[in-house]
Amino acid sequence: MSKTAAPKEITREQLIDALNEDLSREYQAIIAYVNYSQVLTGAAYMNIAGELEKHAHEELDHALQIANHVDYLGGMPSVTAKPVKTSEKAEDMLKFDLENERVTIANYRRRIKQAEALNEFAIAESLRGILVQEQDHLIALATALGIDPPNPGIAV
Repeated sequence: MSKTAAPKEITREQLIDALNEDLSREYQAIIAYVNYSQVLTGAAYMNIAGELEKHAHEELDHALQIANHVDYLGGMPSVTAKPVKTSEKAEDMLKFDLENERVTIANYRRRIKQAEALNEFAIAESLRGILVQEQDHLIALATALGIDPPNPGIAV
């Protein structure tokens, strides 16, 4: 007889903290995409540079949504970005972004389950919309690098 893992219990305060981590990651993405979109050089990277500029706008929208959720839950939205890696090499910058998107997707998958565990279905639905865009970002970056998109893993 196999046991299925029950969802881990989470409190509103823990969800606020987790969403603030997500918000800091969104700030990181905004900064990275603004920077990378402007400094990528070479004909091979012109299309992705334009795409990264679009991603920066989408990440700002994500940050606004997450900040709204934190406020709704009674928390104070984070004002601190996670560190942004830079490089002189375009390929390195795209790899940094790809890894950040992979981590972000894994976290949003987990966050959706956590929001639903608290019956915060509207937050979960909002996060699903963000997740769709984050997966599009992952695919665009992997395509630009000429690789398959990495698997972000299963939400637990």
